[in-house]
Amino acid sequence: MAASPGAPRAPVDEAPPPQPEARTSERSSDSRAGQLSFCTKVCYGVGGIPNQVASSATAFYLQLFLLDVAQVPAAQVSLVLFGGKVSGAAADPVAGYFINRSRRTGSGHLMPWVLGCTPFITVAYFLLWFLPPFTSLRGLWYTSFYCLFQALATFFQVPYAALTMLLSPCPRERDSATAYRMTLEMAGTLMGAAVHGLIVAGAHGPHRCGDAALAGPLAVSPDATRLYSIAAAVLALTYPVCTGLLCLGVKERPDSSAPASGQGLGFLAGLGLTVRHPPYLKLGISFLFISAAIQVEQSYLVLFCTHASRLHDHVQSVVLTILVSAVLSTPLWEWVLQRFGKKISAFGICVMVPFAILLAAVPTAPVAYVVAFVSGVSIAVSLLLPWSMLPDVVDAFQQQHQHGPGLETIFYSSYVFFTKLSGAGALGISTLSLEFAGYEAGACKQAEQVVVTLKVLIGAVPTFMILTGLCILMVGPTPKVPSQDPSRRQSLQRRTSYSLA
Repeated sequence: MAASPGAPRAPVDEAPPPQPEARTSERSSDSRAGQLSFCTKVCYGVGGIPNQVASSATAFYLQLFLLDVAQVPAAQVSLVLFGGKVSGAAADPVAGYFINRSRRTGSGHLMPWVLGCTPFITVAYFLLWFLPPFTSLRGLWYTSFYCLFQALATFFQVPYAALTMLLSPCPRERDSATAYRMTLEMAGTLMGAAVHGLIVAGAHGPHRCGDAALAGPLAVSPDATRLYSIAAAVLALTYPVCTGLLCLGVKERPDSSAPASGQGLGFLAGLGLTVRHPPYLKLGISFLFISAAIQVEQSYLVLFCTHASRLHDHVQSVVLTILVSAVLSTPLWEWVLQRFGKKISAFGICVMVPFAILLAAVPTAPVAYVVAFVSGVSIAVSLLLPWSMLPDVVDAFQQQHQHGPGLETIFYSSYVFFTKLSGAGALGISTLSLEFAGYEAGACKQAEQVVVTLKVLIGAVPTFMILTGLCILMVGPTPKVPSQDPSRRQSLQRRTSYSLA
């Protein structure tokens, strides 16, 4: 029988409130439960090595391989590079859509995507450097496999990067795992350029021409194709090896957090809001120019050393100098960002401008090494700066629009998409300029117009793009928002990945 409203209620035994000692022990037990071992952090970091190894090798050597070894016409090479970059850019939102809609399996929600991509991306990377027996359709061959490789690399990287949030419920442990990942990804970048460059060094030396006529293309060298196939096989093996270690050493936890979707705001609606946000537009457009300039500088430096200067024997050393300088200067730039602010740090990007022009004018070995070192320093800050400014932009947007957490995913994915797209356009158009200048695939000596074009591509073009990007970045105030929600800022920073190639 229900008690009347006015009747006195019987006393109910209530549990005593938890004592401070109990709360402390409970928090410490949760912390211990979420603690990651050293082995787990290393295995997680190892999983990021293959994509950095492959992207480093393709950034510096793919264009040279296509033009001088595979002897694909420059116009077709421009389509190869453009198509591959566009494919990688388009795969970003597609990967996020399908991965979010996929179901959890016995091995987790994200790990099956990484494992499933591994055999296909291994084969695609090897065939990207393989010389088919036919000549008329080589452009189509390399376009197909470069597009496939870029798309698969995105489907590999997106779930791998998102795996950070499912390693541990403890933010400090996730940040520690991210630090391991960044360190090993940088090591992978160095390893990719170093191993690939050392293996194929014999394919581009001055002895390659011998007593042959300097004008006109040479026959495809069997030694060159063999060396590139060996390098491709060695680097392709990093995918199954590193993915195996990732699977063995990392256990994916169930995702018990609520979906970060910004109160049901769809991707297209969120994208429409973000691209109309002035600080984001300024940041995005400025780094479209800057990132395209860095990609052009990287892609044409090896070609310049091979055909526009007598630096054949220094190509591998110059490339390694750039990467080592970028890795070593990264901690310095992180300190400068915190100590002097983002606008002051941005001027570090333009340090490479006078030196790039100097290399085009005086292409000697000492100048090349100085330029390589300074370029590495500038590349480091150009990679760090956008990911340092993007959280400020997200915070400013959230305070103005109040759409809830989760829109940082749209900011990040759209920024990556447009950055890749700008690189595709820059590399495609610049390679097409070699065709107009009369570049002859496989020739020992190029025409004077080609030499001049290469000098413009490593000097004037990056200079114009960098200065344009910096001018756009410096217009108007930099968003400065009190960090009221540090968890959202850390979440965004954990999604980012610094790639030196």
